[in-house]
Amino acid sequence: MEQRIRKRMKRWEFPGGVRFITFSCQRRLPLLRNPAISAVFVEAMCHAREAHGFELFAWVIMPEHVHILARPRRGETMDRALRSIKVSVAKRVVSRWKELNAAILARITVPDGTARVWLSGGGFDRNVRIDTEFCKEVLYIHRNPVARGLVQRPEDWKWSSARWWLGALEGEVRCDPPPGSGGGAVHWSDRAHSRIELSERAG
Repeated sequence: MEQRIRKRMKRWEFPGGVRFITFSCQRRLPLLRNPAISAVFVEAMCHAREAHGFELFAWVIMPEHVHILARPRRGETMDRALRSIKVSVAKRVVSRWKELNAAILARITVPDGTARVWLSGGGFDRNVRIDTEFCKEVLYIHRNPVARGLVQRPEDWKWSSARWWLGALEGEVRCDPPPGSGGGAVHWSDRAHSRIELSERAG
């Protein structure tokens, strides 16, 4: 019998605070390894950002999970925006798999007959309260593909904000300046570039 995987951690969110967000695919299967599904996720994330007005600081799509560093509109939480992203992706992906009668459906269907793209339960999210912690999370997000051996450099991974942070803005998902940076893209991407280089040397 296969072990049931379910996230159990749930942390309280401060309205308007920066959040490091993680959510995983059903049974932690590498569903996002498919570039078409990753592209659907990016589209849904950008649409939710426009609809819900959250700030997006950094992100990465891994084969079986996603990390996002974001801050909701003042006085709000990220719940509605994240639900919007997950539902949008799930509807499009499951609909396509049903058209294809894809074998993966059997692996993601739960006992009530629902095909789930995302692992249910509380997330492994946390509040990010200070600048040093913010920088640490940005570096962790961008170096995740490197740590997993998927690429040699953060900017080589297509599905992340690493290139934007390094100043390659053309054709990339726009990220917001870090809280309190007071500068535009050139100002804070230069700072981030230096920090990523220092992290790589230290690692």
